[in-house]
Amino acid sequence: MQTVSENTCFGGIQGVYTHASKACGGDMTFGLFLPQEAKDGPVPVLWYLSGLTCTHENAMTKAGAQGWAAEQGIALVFPDTSPRGTGVANDEAYDLGQGAGFYVNATQDPWASHFRMWDYVAEELPALLTENFAIDGERQSITGHSMGGHGALTLAMGLAGRFRSVSAFAPICNPTASDWGRKQFTAYLGADESTWAAHDASILMRETGFDGPVLVDTGTNDQFLDLLRPETLAEAALARRQEGAIRMQKGYDHSYFFMSTFMEDHVSFHAEALYAG
Repeated sequence: MQTVSENTCFGGIQGVYTHASKACGGDMTFGLFLPQEAKDGPVPVLWYLSGLTCTHENAMTKAGAQGWAAEQGIALVFPDTSPRGTGVANDEAYDLGQGAGFYVNATQDPWASHFRMWDYVAEELPALLTENFAIDGERQSITGHSMGGHGALTLAMGLAGRFRSVSAFAPICNPTASDWGRKQFTAYLGADESTWAAHDASILMRETGFDGPVLVDTGTNDQFLDLLRPETLAEAALARRQEGAIRMQKGYDHSYFFMSTFMEDHVSFHAEALYAG
């Protein structure tokens, strides 16, 4: 692992690091904010998964999360959204290939050799963090935006007992019925739609739910509402009587202005779960 940069931030350290990834078959970069409490011992961690076209940097510099995390003594980790490099498969479209990993393990060529973002976020990067930084692996929560909101919800429901809470900003809620999903799942996972269900938050919510609190915010002016399909997640949560809140925020769109507005709510929501008991 190599240090790309470290900057003092709200009394803690905002770092950027690169490491060789076995899961993705190449170098991966991530951002990590450690609050000042990490100098004294392991701190709880909140994962932030970003959306289409993003790298580790977008939310790290635009979402306004570090100040609220510093108040709560919580670390933040910002993974990249896909493998990258000249030897990594790509596509001319913005919503497939590099920058659009969709947090799945691809099984189809040419994607299968590098696009294993589920394993990277679920296994490899957590192990690296707990081994090298003052991170408490027993206290983890997860959030994300758009494609990253999809990833946060599916990882939380797919990894029972891993995360104490889950939230999302404008998540892709029903990718098996959306052009933000069907195209990518066909490419990465193949035409057999039975393999897609494990990566659809609305299906998972209806079938298994999440053993903990859920918070989802989407703007009423989000320009991608037809692709996000928040109503499907709300209907599934209601049918299951899932603990949590799925909110529509009047006037807000899909941008980082929306996320930064409600970031305090989300960090505080996770802090309550991370420090419970």
